[in-house]
This record gives sequence, structure tokens and C-alpha cells, in this order.
Amino acid sequence: MRNTVYWSAMDDATELLTAMYRAMRAHFGHQHWWPGDSPLEICLGAILTQNTNWTNVEKAVANLLAAGCMSVPVLDEMPADVLAKLIRPAGYFNVKARRVKHFIARVRQAGCDGVEAFLARPAADLRADLLSVNGIGPETADSIILYAAGKPSFVIDAYTCRICRRHGLIGPRDGYETVKAFFERSLPRRAALWNDYHAQLVAVGKHFCRPRPHCEGCPLECFEHDECVC
Repeated sequence: MRNTVYWSAMDDATELLTAMYRAMRAHFGHQHWWPGDSPLEICLGAILTQNTNWTNVEKAVANLLAAGCMSVPVLDEMPADVLAKLIRPAGYFNVKARRVKHFIARVRQAGCDGVEAFLARPAADLRADLLSVNGIGPETADSIILYAAGKPSFVIDAYTCRICRRHGLIGPRDGYETVKAFFERSLPRRAALWNDYHAQLVAVGKHFCRPRPHCEGCPLECFEHDECVC
């Protein structure tokens, strides 16, 4: 099937993306993302999930909760090596401990004892601040904004890019910000919608649109696509 970037008109893109969302939602149901009982827990999960699976993140978060460490002041005072031991199940624990410490330090520098006040800013300002933190890239920043702060900032990941390329929505060289802009200008600006839309794409990516695609039974199978595109 064709592999052409053909959804350039906003009305057409909105219609297509809406139809795709409805198909995914009908197949998978609402995904109820992101797991976490507090904004801080969601922020830490977004940082810890880099280069690992969610099961390992859950173990690391459980360790932090069991140790009574789920607070900004405690994490700020905790030595990095102690934190690294607690988050060991998440992998790359020394690197991730430093990233968590950088994030917590930035929260404290903003004069906040909790992440709620830190997150209570316009999304654009919050994103710029997060991207200035060592170890936090666009995907992690947008995850924190969307899932912890509850503000519209569409999250782009490898699943999203692969699905979009195969369906001719983006070009092979389109980067993070280009793909993010495509979704944000094409969908109603609602955090709840963007939240579940990203979660639906992840579900498609995990179950069907893999590096070696399994198109049969995919909720997006009926939309034009090229399974040969990586």
C-alpha cells in the first residue's frame, strides 16, 4: 500500500486522526493512563521509564514508597547512591538517580516543596523549564506535562512515529517537534483526549505495529498503510 505524506490539510488530518482514535478506542477501550497515585509519582515514573519497561518502573516506585521517600524534601536530601539502590529495578540506576536528583533540585530551586506548585504553570513555560533539566528530553517533559500536570502537550514516542510513517502521516525524516506539531494542530486541544490518544497508539505499537508488523486484526488495518516502512 502507498507510503505518501498526504494528510497536509488540517480538516483532512483531523478527520483521519479522529477516525483512527475511534477505531483504537473501540478495540482497546479507554487506557486510563498514566499509572500513579500522585503527581510526584507520575513525574518519577516518566523519568524512570526511559529505556526500560513499566514493570521494572513499578518495582522501583514501590521501593521508594516502601522507604517513605515519595516527597520532594526527602528526595532532595537523599544521597544519590542511596536513591540509586532503591530504583535499581528500573535499570541504568546510577544515571537515573542523577536525573531524578536534577529534577528534584529544579523543583526546589523554583521554591516548591511539592511538585504541584511547580507544575501549576502554563504548559509552554513548564516545558521550557523541564527541558532545561539535565536528563529530561522532549518525551519525558511532555509526559510530565500531560500526565502529571494534566495540561495538553502531546507525547511522541517511537510507537507513534512508526505508526505515522506506515500510515503516510509523516515523512521519514520528520523529527519529534514536527510530529508533535502535527498532532497538536490536528486534534482538539483537550488533555484528556491527548492522554488517551497517546496511550492508544502505544497499545497499537506494542501489539501490532512492531518493527516486524502484525497487521491482521489491528484496529488501524483498514486505514491505508505500508507495512514495509520501518
